[in-house]
Amino acid sequence: MDFYVVLGVTREASLAEVKRAYRRLARKYHPDINPGDARAETIFRRVSEAYAILSDPGRRRQYDAGVRHSTGTRAPAIEFEGFDFTAAIDGREAGTFSELFAEVFQPPTDVTPRAGEALHAELPLAFAQAMQGGSFPLTITRQAQCADCEGSGMRRRVEATCGRCGGSGAVRWARGHMVFTKDCATCGGTGRLRQLPCASCGALGVHARTETVMVPVPAGAADGHVVRLRGLGHAGLRGAEAGDLFVRVRVAPSAAFTRDGLDLHLTVPVAVHEAALGARIEVPTLNGRASVRVPAGTQTGQRFRVRGRGIPSASGQAGDLVVEVRLVLPSELDERSKSLLEEFGRLNPGDVRKDLFV
Repeated sequence: MDFYVVLGVTREASLAEVKRAYRRLARKYHPDINPGDARAETIFRRVSEAYAILSDPGRRRQYDAGVRHSTGTRAPAIEFEGFDFTAAIDGREAGTFSELFAEVFQPPTDVTPRAGEALHAELPLAFAQAMQGGSFPLTITRQAQCADCEGSGMRRRVEATCGRCGGSGAVRWARGHMVFTKDCATCGGTGRLRQLPCASCGALGVHARTETVMVPVPAGAADGHVVRLRGLGHAGLRGAEAGDLFVRVRVAPSAAFTRDGLDLHLTVPVAVHEAALGARIEVPTLNGRASVRVPAGTQTGQRFRVRGRGIPSASGQAGDLVVEVRLVLPSELDERSKSLLEEFGRLNPGDVRKDLFV
């Protein structure tokens, strides 16, 4: 692979010319501008390899010396029209030199509009946020329509001389000692352009842009729920319609609630005296607090249902809040408390474990 041919510069090119050639090709074939395009990725890799060698004076001298050693004494330049020769590149057949040139750095001639690709992203939400629903901000980076050319890839200008061929209508390039000529693909061999490629987007009509979009999440969205936003994916090439944005909702687990369909389950600590004598306690919900009556004689594991305080549904109805009681004993007792409990035991001598031996 001839690195000078890859960058489209002569062997006498200055460092500044090498850098300009690399920037021009990098803007066109960078993977961020062409996501999922294997051809563009291959071209960008070759361009980067060529630039790494030719931009370093020491490595460039070694490269030039290796080329001279392999070709011997320079012969007079010979020009071939339509010369066909098969060259091996990266272990595969690359076809004619003309095809190699077109593959490596000739600008794209296909101006057919192409619909934008879909964009996938994730939106992390707290449990309460997902259960209540709403509109949430999400920052994404996508290919957006170029404002300078309005997505056409071309700048509307009066007829001008083709900058690629200098008005000759043909492009010439060298491969070793051989020089090749071909009709300029940019102007179609006319040497004139009625429209010039947009410099801002490299004639693609799109460029990378970071923006914040609002994602509508329905109340009660489960972990993994996908929201589709039409037209907010990657912009289409040369004015074609944009792809869609698919947002996968990631719901963090709750420290208090567990979910069962539209119902919420909550374990509530209850003091011994509250369970024995009965009490009215307050418990948390998704939107404030709710009052729950604990009947006298309540046992650990008993459940009480609070209607309509669960997860909202699309129909407007909500599930229930299921409260499970867990009795909690005091961790420390003073002498007075111990005395009262002993008295309580004497007054209530029943065997709480008798059913174990039936």
